[in-house]
Amino acid sequence: MRKLIVFLIVLVVLLAVVDRVAVTGVQRDLANRIAAAADLDSQPTVTIEGIPFLTQAVSGRYPEVRFNLGTLTYGGVPVKDLQGVAYDVTAPLADVLQNRANVRAGRLTVHGTLTRATIDKYAPQGVKISGNGQRLVASGEVTVGVNKVKFNAEMRVQVTDGGIKLQAEKIQGVPDALAKFVTFPIPFKGKLPFDVKVTGVKSVADGLEIAAEASDVPLRG
Repeated sequence: MRKLIVFLIVLVVLLAVVDRVAVTGVQRDLANRIAAAADLDSQPTVTIEGIPFLTQAVSGRYPEVRFNLGTLTYGGVPVKDLQGVAYDVTAPLADVLQNRANVRAGRLTVHGTLTRATIDKYAPQGVKISGNGQRLVASGEVTVGVNKVKFNAEMRVQVTDGGIKLQAEKIQGVPDALAKFVTFPIPFKGKLPFDVKVTGVKSVADGLEIAAEASDVPLRG
C-alpha cells in the first residue's frame, strides 16, 4: 500500500510537471501566432487560462487565452496598454507541434486606452480636454457674433465607422447651432489588430478606454 501511495504521488507530480512544460510550449506558439497576426516586432505575453492544461491540449480547444500587446500605434493614434482575450480557440495539438495554420479563435476582444494627451491632440485649436475618470470636459472659447464666449462642456463620446467622435453637449450661453461645432474625431486610419471593430468606449482615469472585437479570427504562424 505504501509503495502504491508513493507511486501515485510521484505520478501526480510528474503529470503536474508535464502539464506546466506543455502549457509553456503552447503559450509560446500562440504568442508567435498573435505577434504575426498583429504585425508585432516582439512576442506578446500570453496566458492560457484553465487547468488542467493537458485536458485542453488533448481536446485541441482552449476556452480562454489572454494576451498583452503593450502600446501600439494605428493611423498615428497610440493605443496604450492594449490587452486582449481570445475565446474558444481551436488549436489541434498536431497543428501546434507542426506549426500548421489551422488555429482559430471563435471570438477575440481587445481593449486599450487613448490618453488625454492623445485626445487633446485632436481637439480643435483653442480647446483643451480634461476629465475626472467619469467624464471628459472640453474647455475653450467659441465666437458668437463678434464676441468670444468661454465655455466648459461635457463631451459625449460616440463610436463611428473607423474611430470615435467627441461631441460637446449643450453649452450654456451658446446657441446649439454653434455648440455642435465643438466636435472632433479620433480616427484609426489603419486597421486595428485582428481586424477588430470598435464596439464601445468609456471614460477612465487616463482618458478613454476603447473596446473592440472580431469573430472567427485566424491565428496563423
